[in-house]
Amino acid sequence: MTVEVFPGDAAEAVAEVRARLVADGVPAALAAGSPALWGPAAQPEAEIRLGWLTLPQTSRELLPELAKLVERVRAEGLEHVVLAGMGGSSLAPEVICATEDVPLTVLDTTDPGQVRRALADRLDRTILVVSSKSGGTVETDSHRRIYEQAFRDAGIDPAGRIVVVTDPGSPLEKTATELGYQVFLADPNVGGRYSALSAFGLVPSALAGADVTRLLDDAAAIQPLLGQDEGNPGLELGALLGGMALGGRDKLILRDSLSDINGLPDWIEQLIAESTGKEGKGILPVVGAEAAEAHDQYVVNIGAEGDIRVEGPLGAQFLVWEYATAIAGQVLGIDPFNQPNVAESKENTAKILGSAPEIGAPLLVDGPVEVYGELHGHPKNLADVLTALLQAVPAEGYLAIMAYLDREAAFDAAPLGAGDFEQTAEAWAAADVATLRSLLDYRTTHAVTFGWGPRFLHSTGQYHKGGPQVGVFLQITGAVTDDVAVPGKPYTLGQLQFAQALGDIGALRSRNRPAVRLHLTDREAGVAHLLAVAEEL
Repeated sequence: MTVEVFPGDAAEAVAEVRARLVADGVPAALAAGSPALWGPAAQPEAEIRLGWLTLPQTSRELLPELAKLVERVRAEGLEHVVLAGMGGSSLAPEVICATEDVPLTVLDTTDPGQVRRALADRLDRTILVVSSKSGGTVETDSHRRIYEQAFRDAGIDPAGRIVVVTDPGSPLEKTATELGYQVFLADPNVGGRYSALSAFGLVPSALAGADVTRLLDDAAAIQPLLGQDEGNPGLELGALLGGMALGGRDKLILRDSLSDINGLPDWIEQLIAESTGKEGKGILPVVGAEAAEAHDQYVVNIGAEGDIRVEGPLGAQFLVWEYATAIAGQVLGIDPFNQPNVAESKENTAKILGSAPEIGAPLLVDGPVEVYGELHGHPKNLADVLTALLQAVPAEGYLAIMAYLDREAAFDAAPLGAGDFEQTAEAWAAADVATLRSLLDYRTTHAVTFGWGPRFLHSTGQYHKGGPQVGVFLQITGAVTDDVAVPGKPYTLGQLQFAQALGDIGALRSRNRPAVRLHLTDREAGVAHLLAVAEEL
């Protein structure tokens, strides 16, 4: 495992911060699990959040039971593994399985279309992993209820098809025990975003076919270095993250380069944004950008390319990035283990679900796109709206695009294998609302991020509210034509998704930041129109 920073401004920032950390004895103290590193106010939280440091050893206790489960699932021909989980409960398994090229269907959404698609895929051969640290995550609870009903309607006993991962004593553990589901209990002293090497990362990945023992072995191999002052990749990376942010370069462009690992930036995004984005401070990870274009940005490559690069196997990467994030928190003077602003959008969502929301009239309508919000000037069309948002981004600011839509809908634009792959990929990109990020990024030097809602609420959502108040926000919602009921609840998935969108944009507007919502009255036509307008800006 290596972290390389070639000579230049970045290397100077790293050297200065690294020297201070070593002088203060931080590397050894963190490796030993000292909860005092982040100050008296953070100590109570840190005392119950440092279990991730020993997961390469303690998680091995799960392996025998997990091996028995995998053997049973294979014997019963259950080949479709579905993971219902949000944030730290889904991002690590997604990376693990993508890297090992084993299939895993991840449900970290409340979009009815995406859930309906998963339900229609081999239900007779499906095993569902319900993963929630708190045991009360509304999205995951909804998925569990929907699958229970679907299994029963198909004459399948859910007790043989649902596996639960949660913390000891959670409401989900109680419910799962009563219903006869197999339960894997995670270490309660590990926060969700630090849980990649815990049961939350290992159980669904092993069921999908990943080699989780090797993952732990690779993490264990790097572990002895984390207490050292020299040759410590976690110290080098943490000094880089903290030192660059202190110097005003707080936009971290994450790039996959020549590496066997797939999708790690998405996991790093949550880890860093939710850990550091608070008290008006923070580091904003940017996934998907080609290069750093402004003075507040820099690029870190996962792999063997670039002036700053982090190389090593996935298990080691998980542990080193966690260690580095904790170090960066210490450098910035914040608690890297709490998330003080995450509950705000959840509370707003609950209020909206309990009453009929007042939407009001749109600011304007441009074809299949309705525009809600306030903007300076008098925009006449969608092009004016996008231009106004780009112009509203302040110095050292960023534009965040947040789409409460089906993140797999673009794949319907062209079937895989029906023609030339390059043409197929182009068809997908032309139908994918995520393409908007690169189109707008091309037209500004400011950082542009993209998040799928409500997935990002468990990730960058903390940074949006608790980090530096320099964000401009573009939210995208869409009409629901084929909704999914949530058994035992007075709302549908579509209603929950819309309430989550309104709840979050309300939290953003309360901070007086520019926030506009685009509502697609026809999703397919709306995405096509939006991308066409953005391309012509």
